Amino acid sequence: METEDISIWPRMEPFMLGALQVAPSSKLGPHYLRKMGTYVRTREGCCPLLQWPMWRHIACGKLQLPEDLAWLYFETFDLLIGHTSEKRLERAECLSQCSSKSELDQQRSKLSVDTLQFIIFLFIQQLNRVSLRSSLIVEEWPSQRTRSPSPSASERESKTCSQNKNWDDQAHLSFVHSHLAEILELLVEPSQLPHSGQAQRDCQISLDAVRSLSLLLEGSTSQGSAVQPVYRLLTKGPLQAQTGYCAKSRSFPFHKLLSCLQQNLTLNPFGVTACQHSGKKLAWAQQVEGAMKRAKIARNTHTAPPGSKIISMSQVLKQTLAKTSEKLTGTNIKIHRCAESFIYLLSPLRSVTVDKCRDCTVVLGPVETTVHIHSCENVKVVCVAGRVAFGASSHCTAFILTPTRPLLLPGNTDITFGPYHTFYPSLEDHMASVGLAVVPNLWDQPLVLGTEGLLNASQCNTTTNMESVCYRLIPQAEFHTLVVPFEMEGDTCEIPGGLPPLYQATVDEKNKRIRTWHKTVTEARLNKEQRGQFQELVEMKFHEWLLETGHRQELDGLIPSVLTTQKILSTQETDSFKASDDAIIRNSQANGQSTATY
Repeated sequence: METEDISIWPRMEPFMLGALQVAPSSKLGPHYLRKMGTYVRTREGCCPLLQWPMWRHIACGKLQLPEDLAWLYFETFDLLIGHTSEKRLERAECLSQCSSKSELDQQRSKLSVDTLQFIIFLFIQQLNRVSLRSSLIVEEWPSQRTRSPSPSASERESKTCSQNKNWDDQAHLSFVHSHLAEILELLVEPSQLPHSGQAQRDCQISLDAVRSLSLLLEGSTSQGSAVQPVYRLLTKGPLQAQTGYCAKSRSFPFHKLLSCLQQNLTLNPFGVTACQHSGKKLAWAQQVEGAMKRAKIARNTHTAPPGSKIISMSQVLKQTLAKTSEKLTGTNIKIHRCAESFIYLLSPLRSVTVDKCRDCTVVLGPVETTVHIHSCENVKVVCVAGRVAFGASSHCTAFILTPTRPLLLPGNTDITFGPYHTFYPSLEDHMASVGLAVVPNLWDQPLVLGTEGLLNASQCNTTTNMESVCYRLIPQAEFHTLVVPFEMEGDTCEIPGGLPPLYQATVDEKNKRIRTWHKTVTEARLNKEQRGQFQELVEMKFHEWLLETGHRQELDGLIPSVLTTQKILSTQETDSFKASDDAIIRNSQANGQSTATY
C-alpha cells in the first residue's frame, strides 16, 4: 500500500458543534493551555479523566474564568462526545431531582471527561478568534463620529461579517494545518518540555496521548475504505515508518509525527464542500410545483459514517417542506438562506444550524446536540434539543424544551423564548432515541455571552448594555399552541411534560372562549338563510385575517398539488407520513380540519 493512498482529515463535529461562535477568552490560548496540560499531568487524579470539580478549580482559580463559563465549556464538550441515550436519560432523571444548588453541584461532580481531548477541545475555540488585521480590512476603525447610539442591523452584520467557520471545512483544514504543531505540543509529557514550554525536535509523544487526536482527526487507507481513528493509521502500514512509531516504547518522535500528519492532511471527503458537489438530492413530495428551481438540497447520508452525515438545504423560497425519514435520523442539518418558508423535519436529528434565513418557521424533531440560529431575521424555531443557541439574529422566537440554558451569543436583538408548545405522534419515541427527557427544562433561563464575556443577572436588569436586554419571555397574551398538520403513526397525543401553569391557564381560557362562542351560535337559533349569511361573514373575516398575518401562504402550502394528490392515491406506501425514502404528507387541511394555530 502506498502512502499516497492514505488520507487524514479534520473531523467535522468538533468544529461544527464544539467551537462556540464567539471570540474565546485569551486565557484559552496555547500558552495557558500548555500550563494547564502540565498542571493536570502532575496532579494525582486528573489524568486520563478530568472531573468537573478539578476543571472548575483550574478555570476559576487559575484561568480566572466565571464558573458559568467554565461549566458552559464542560457541558458543550459533554454534548459533543458520544453517550448512549440510556445514559443521558438516567442523568436527566438525577438532575430533575435536584432541588438546590448544592445538590446540583453534587450531580455535576460525578461527571468527567477525557483530559487531553478536553484540552484539544479548548484549543479549538481559537477557530472563532477575531483577527485584528482582517477586521481592519473589512470595516472601518470605529470612532465617535461614525458610531451610532444603538446596535442597528448593519452593526450586527459587521460583527459577523466573516463566514460561519463552524460549517466551513476549508477553514477546519486551514486551522488544523496552521496549528498542528501547537496541538501536538499539548500532548507532550511535561518532563520533556523545556522551560519555554515549546517542544523540541527530540521530544516523544506517547501512543496514549496520540489517541486523544481521534477527537480531531480521522482518515482512511484508500478512497471508499472504512474510516478509522487517526492513531490506528499511524501505528501500522506505510505510515508507521513515516511517523517513526516505536512499538517497544509505544511512542512517536515529535518532528516525524508532525511532518507525517502535515503531508497527509486533506479536505474532509464527507464535509459540506463534497456534499454540495457530489451529494445526492433529497426528494420532497410536499412542495409547490415548479417553485424549487433555485433551491439546493443535498445529502451525503448514503456514504458518510456516523457523525459526518450532512443534509444541506439552501435558497428555499416560499415553500412548505416536510419530511420524516431514516435518511434524516442522526444527521447534521444546515438550513441556509431560506425565506418565507415553513420547514418540518420530524425525525431524531444530530444537530441543526439555521443560517441567514428570514421569515421562516422551522419545526424540528428532537435534536441530540445543538440547534444554532445564526444571522437570521424573523425566524420561528420549535424544537426539543440538547441546547439552543442564537447569534447575530433579530426578531426571532424559539419555543423550546431543553435541559441546558439557552445560549445567547453576541449580536442578538429582540429574541423571544417560549415553552415547547406542540407534539406529533412519534415525538416521545424520537426523544427517547436521542436521550432527551421532559425534565429538567431550562427554556426560560437564557445565558447571555456578550463580547466582553458572560453577563450576570444584575447586568441583565439594566439598559446600559444592549446585549443584556436582547431577549424576553413570551407574554401570556401572545402565547398559542401549534398544531403539526400531518397525520403520522405513534402514541404521543399531548405536549410532553405539559405547559407551565401560567401558559396552560392562558390556553384553557382561550378554549373556554371558543366553547362560549359555539354555545352562543347554537343558542342564536338562526334559520338556514341566516346561517348561510353568518358563515359567509365569518369566512370573509377569517380570510382577511389570514392575509393580514401571512398565514394564508402557510395554509396554501399545506394543500397538496394535483400531482402529489395523484401520487398519494396511487401509492399505498406513501399514504401516511412514514419513515420512507420519499415520505409524503397527507394533511388534515384537505379534510377541512384546523391546521395550525399561532
